[in-house]
Amino acid sequence: MGAKKLSAGILLYRLRSGEVEVFLVHPGGPFWAKKDEGAWSIPKGEYEAGADTLTTAKREFHEETGFTVDGTFHALTPLKQPSGKVISAWAVEGDLDAAAVKSNTFPMEWPPKSGKTQEFPEVDRGAWFDLPSAEVKLQVGQRGFLDQLQPLLQDSAQQGGQEG
Repeated sequence: MGAKKLSAGILLYRLRSGEVEVFLVHPGGPFWAKKDEGAWSIPKGEYEAGADTLTTAKREFHEETGFTVDGTFHALTPLKQPSGKVISAWAVEGDLDAAAVKSNTFPMEWPPKSGKTQEFPEVDRGAWFDLPSAEVKLQVGQRGFLDQLQPLLQDSAQQGGQEG
């Protein structure tokens, strides 16, 4: 049995007119081209056991979006995916222009069995979603991160004005 696959990512959120929105990315490549509901993801990527997960999450966010994120990172409880992969994630408040997402690419044989390799973007687009929409768009195994975001937002709302 091989090593368990590990992945780390960032759940970027912002407040718009009092509503929480989260930033999600749509995977690139032909397999995902016509999929929408349940296809979106937080920007994330795999890492080797022992690597710093927050460093990995920030690097992968940059590779998949072209943006860097900074701020107060809140560790979320890792989620085991149906595939067995474990995703570690951090929530951080921030903003970016979803239309300006620029992803790195990956090679893939396409069409299948053609012997031709094509480059596809890891992420073909990004978008902001309110929480009910994100719940529908996000891959099922990652939806628990949205649930974990709620208490964080309530905590920060209650602490607003108490910092010094």
